[in-house]
Formats: sequence, C-alpha cells, structure tokens
Amino acid sequence: MIDLHCHILPGLDDGPVNLDFSVAMARAAEEAGIVVMVATPHVRSDHPNEPAEIEAAVRELNTALAAENVELRVLAGAEVALQKAAELDDETLRALCLGYRSIDIDLEGILWGIQARGLRPVLAHPERCPIFQRDPTRLARLVNGGLLCSITAASLAGRFGSTVRKFSLELLYDGLVHDVASDAHDHLHRPPDLLKGFESAEEDVPGIRGQATWFTVTAPVAILTGKPLPRMPDPPPRPPASRWRRLVRPPAARVSRQG
Repeated sequence: MIDLHCHILPGLDDGPVNLDFSVAMARAAEEAGIVVMVATPHVRSDHPNEPAEIEAAVRELNTALAAENVELRVLAGAEVALQKAAELDDETLRALCLGYRSIDIDLEGILWGIQARGLRPVLAHPERCPIFQRDPTRLARLVNGGLLCSITAASLAGRFGSTVRKFSLELLYDGLVHDVASDAHDHLHRPPDLLKGFESAEEDVPGIRGQATWFTVTAPVAILTGKPLPRMPDPPPRPPASRWRRLVRPPAARVSRQG
C-alpha cells in the first residue's frame, strides 16, 4: 500500500523528534503492509520548511532504513497551508503537496489559482475541517472542479471523534474521497495504519473494506505519477434512513464520477 500523507521526517514539525523514532515509525508502517510513504511535513508559519531541507531529510531517512533492512521507501512532499501555498513560486510549489488550515479563508480563490498554474491540489483530511463540516456542498464543488480529497484512516476508526467519523462516512457515500492516508505522526500514539480504518468502517459502510486497494494503491499510484485517476468504485449503498432522518437530513452533496 501507499501512504500519501504522513509526518515521518525527524525534527521538522510535530512528527518524530529524532531519526530513531522515524525508523520505528517506518517499521510500524512496514508491518502494516505499507511499502511507500510520502513524507508531508507541515509548511506554514510555525514550520517554515523548505523543499531542499525536506529532500535532505528524506535522503537521510532512506539511507537509515536501508541500513536497518526496513523495506519501505519514503518520498518527499509536504502539507502546505493554503496561505503559504498562494505565496510560493511554481517551482517550489511543484515540489510540495497541498494541505489546508481550518479557518474560513477564500478556499475557492486560492485553489482555483493553484490549478490555473497547472497543478492539481490534494486536500489533506478535509473531514476534519469545520468549513466542510458546516457546508459539505462547498467540498463537492471543489471536487467537481478537479480537486482530490485524501481522508485519514484514523478518522474512519473514530480516532478524532464521532462527528469526524460520521462526516468521513458521508464523504465515502457521496463519492468525495480519492485517497485514504494515515497522517501518522509517530509509531505509538498516531501510528501508520491504513486497513484498520476500512475495517472499522465496514460495519457502517458494507463493502468498503473490499475497495481498500483502490484508495490505498490504485489512486495513490495515479496521483504520484500525475496520471488521471482510474474509474472510482461505485460508492457503497447508503443504508435506509429512518422516516425522521429523511425529514431532517439536508440534500447530499454529489460529485461527478471519475472517468
């Protein structure tokens, strides 16, 4: 499997504090069936990491993993605050992955501007963003406009609370998810695991466990290579709603299918 979003580089942000902890995290990822991880340290005002610094840390970590016989490859990326992304030049931005900050800013303006520069943003953990929780149709419009969404496996497992878990399930039902990543920060408290999220969600979204390969291998490969996403699996059928839920539930946000 491929993990597109994790904080595995030592000392760059709120991930592992040293190289030994990074190696331990990599071992945990290997044991969980992950073969490639994209290191996505924060790039924002409190973590002003530069591409060269990130790439050097990736090289050092891959060297350490080879020496420790850990069969995991780490690639360079970043989780970029939207305000910071708008300030970066094209060359710098192309070396980084796009995240977000959960404040009410001109999301659409910034993201459309980035797309106009020939880049396709991937939104990190939108299920944890209050902006989208308040207005799911706003996320649907962004996806229909070409953006990709990566949710966190731990969100499906309830790690961030019931509100985030329920919203994550809604995004799956509405076909708004293109990738499931770990957003791991260490090997103990926020470890790199992808399948536990699908296993937890299976009870509420029957059939989603069988689609895990698309979200953790097929789509990530296309994203990393810059190719169009293969056709998305049909969203699992939404369970029948009670009469009361049908009366109070707002219309679902829908997304156009990936061809």
